[in-house]
Amino acid sequence: MATSSRSSMETHPDILDMRKRHEMAERASTTPRGQAIETLALLTGLYLAASPWIAGFNGLTTLAVNNLILGIAYALLMSGGFGRAYERTHGMAWACCALGLWTIISPWAVAGDVSTTRSVVNNVIVGVIALLLGLAASAAAKSADAPSAKRRGMPTT
Repeated sequence: MATSSRSSMETHPDILDMRKRHEMAERASTTPRGQAIETLALLTGLYLAASPWIAGFNGLTTLAVNNLILGIAYALLMSGGFGRAYERTHGMAWACCALGLWTIISPWAVAGDVSTTRSVVNNVIVGVIALLLGLAASAAAKSADAPSAKRRGMPTT
């Protein structure tokens, strides 16, 4: 009878590396900066979703629906709706930057005459805030990933 020496899954190098990254990500998400970014992003997304009714341009149906969908998507992407690991969630921050840019140009891009002063000012301000929060989250994710990339011998640029 030959015994085979099987290593358990818990000691596999990839599992250990993944566990380290998740622990690091958990530490990063509990920092005041990480929590502030997530909180502000959630509030920005919720405001963007409700902004047609708050700012008073809900009669412009295409832009109202656009803002509702963008706001919900932004809040879910940035506040951890698709994953609790900080590193993975904030890796999606580039998509949120694109949502912020679309929010800025949407009063002119959606069908119909929706470019009133109220809607333009609202969307430009909220879009800039969304874009800046997305960039901050991307920078936080990159800085959280930099130490682990150095340990693996990868470039951090």
